[in-house]
Amino acid sequence: MNIQNKRLIVSILFILISFVCMAQKVPPPPITPPVGDAPIDGGVLLGACFAVFYGIKKLLRNK
Repeated sequence: MNIQNKRLIVSILFILISFVCMAQKVPPPPITPPVGDAPIDGGVLLGACFAVFYGIKKLLRNK
């Protein structure tokens, strides 16, 4: 099999795979109702306080 035949076969397979991919119909994602007023950064302050206290505890324990 020479290089031209290999290129031809690869090109045909690529085109056929492209058609198969285009033929598949993907359903749209379901629309979810709005959740409401959920805070995005609700636990950030609590986490920061925990991290500070944990860091102080580690510093005091190592001395």
